[in-house]
Amino acid sequence: MGHGARGDNEYQFSLEFLEPVHPEAKYNSNQRQVDIKVKKQSERWWERLTLQERKPVFLSPDFDRWLDESDAETERQAKDDDNGFMLGNNIRVESRIRKDPYVGLKKGYLFMYSLVQFLGFSWIFVIMTVRLFVLGEDSFYDTFDNIADMMYFCQMMAVLDVINPLLGLMKSGVFPAMIQVAGRNVVLFVIFGSLEQMQNKPVVFFVFYLWSAIETFRYPFYMLACIGMEWKLLTWLRYSLWIPLYPLSVVAEAVAVVQSMAIFDETRLFSLPLPAVLGHSLSFSYTLQLYLVIMFLGLFINVRHLYKQRRRRFRSRKRKVQ
Repeated sequence: MGHGARGDNEYQFSLEFLEPVHPEAKYNSNQRQVDIKVKKQSERWWERLTLQERKPVFLSPDFDRWLDESDAETERQAKDDDNGFMLGNNIRVESRIRKDPYVGLKKGYLFMYSLVQFLGFSWIFVIMTVRLFVLGEDSFYDTFDNIADMMYFCQMMAVLDVINPLLGLMKSGVFPAMIQVAGRNVVLFVIFGSLEQMQNKPVVFFVFYLWSAIETFRYPFYMLACIGMEWKLLTWLRYSLWIPLYPLSVVAEAVAVVQSMAIFDETRLFSLPLPAVLGHSLSFSYTLQLYLVIMFLGLFINVRHLYKQRRRRFRSRKRKVQ
């Protein structure tokens, strides 16, 4: 519960918190706002600030200090573990979570992982760009031969994007990461890696180029976050480039899947044997048709997830400008 005063006009507000808080509360008032700080009694994530599900009209989130367990990413580990909420005109309620004693080791590991991925994907992006300018359209047809080894390495390493949050090393969503990593590895290892007929098609160039363009800007953002730094241009690129590039990459992946179906029908690779009365085998292309549906469902889930992240990241800045 709390109350405050501003100038000569006194007012009161009351809150029943979702979880117990320490009775001691600190507040500081000036002509612009009243800052009120409360501390959690237990270290856990809150689904919301107040006990009642409906948000009070005078309460709005302070996104400068907001931490969300499902949507938080590596950069938030570089900041203080603060949860913040705004009451009325900048009346702020905060809570602080005790720092992890191994946070330095975790940040060091995440920094090195992001650095390795950045070097790998940026190498792919630069080499493909140079080859495009030098060779023109001819570079489309031998992309796999020149780039595949590094892409194999980067995509196998990308499995850690799923493992890290599972182990609690970073507070990012496991399911969106799993959708992206699994989808890419199906295209890379099953479609391109197992079918030589697919390896000289131009679609390989577009898939690899879009993947590397996205990650070349994503992993440096994580690196800077691990050392507590932010470059505004890089932050904007990380939260904005996905808008055209991610859907385009999924469309390119879908084109590769469609082109491979006829090859799987012809070669019978990965076909499922059937009893004689039902036929010889069930072509793997039927599995790929089902995969296409799952792919675009995953696109919807990840676009929604990325949009929520972007809106949360930039909403507080827009309010300050207004």
